[in-house]
Amino acid sequence: MKVVTAVDNPYHIPVLLHDCIKGLSIKPDGIYLDATFGGGGHALAILEKLGADGKLFAFDRDSDAQQNIPTDDRFELIEGNFEFIKNFVRERGINKVDGILADLGISSHQIDVPERGFSIRFDAPLDMRMDRKEQITAAQIANSYSEDELKRIFRKYAELRNAAAISRKIAQARAEYPIETVNDLKKSLAGIAPRGKENQFYAKVFQAFRIEVNRELEVLEKFLERSADLLKPGGRLVVMSYHSLEDRLVKNYMRAGNTSGIPEKDFYGHIIRPFKPLKSKPVKPAEDEIKINNRARSARLRVAERI
Repeated sequence: MKVVTAVDNPYHIPVLLHDCIKGLSIKPDGIYLDATFGGGGHALAILEKLGADGKLFAFDRDSDAQQNIPTDDRFELIEGNFEFIKNFVRERGINKVDGILADLGISSHQIDVPERGFSIRFDAPLDMRMDRKEQITAAQIANSYSEDELKRIFRKYAELRNAAAISRKIAQARAEYPIETVNDLKKSLAGIAPRGKENQFYAKVFQAFRIEVNRELEVLEKFLERSADLLKPGGRLVVMSYHSLEDRLVKNYMRAGNTSGIPEKDFYGHIIRPFKPLKSKPVKPAEDEIKINNRARSARLRVAERI
């Protein structure tokens, strides 16, 4: 067995690493799932805590994550969407696990590679697919969705009050030229972006496209439900989110047993839920961590125990 220790990795700097590992409460002989492998920083830290009989399965639908696989016979990377985490694990003869970690959102690598189209900083094809085997891209959405469909994603996934106006501008622009690149999209919205807050505005628009392309909230809901089926009693679910839409779903599921947040009760008035949150409020990065990694500033970490 060769253990690879966690090192600095430009692919992705793991956020709230200590709190994530503490939240998992790792047993040396346990079985753990890293639902979002990415740069492997959290996975390597889990492996450091595992003994010879421990096992870690990691998941990632981005083929670029293959370059970060550690040389360790206790580790297996499954190239697939964590939406199907239960199926993948059951295929390997495992019914229950001791802990599950999910670091939601996009990796530093995905943001920093221009051709992925995730960043407003680079002019590149308007892609935004986490899994590049998928067919639909952000450009296809920009050019083919009706104004009403565009308005829906800007309201639902970016909570933009002027969603109708944004959709109208895109429809007007694409009648003159195809919206195929990051700059094409920014150009189409130049007249509506608030002066002095252009970057924040574009970031929200990009968030809406990215969530729609990758079905992020739908996938998260299914993951939460399947995590409850997979975890042993006393097992830990550790989820880190980066915007309020994700965090709301995670909070609701951990507290109420469903993503709507409306608790169901049994005959005796007890809330029917699979998890017990270990803290009422999420853990946030300290200022020192944000100075090192500015992208950590919006992270919110929640931990719950399987009842």
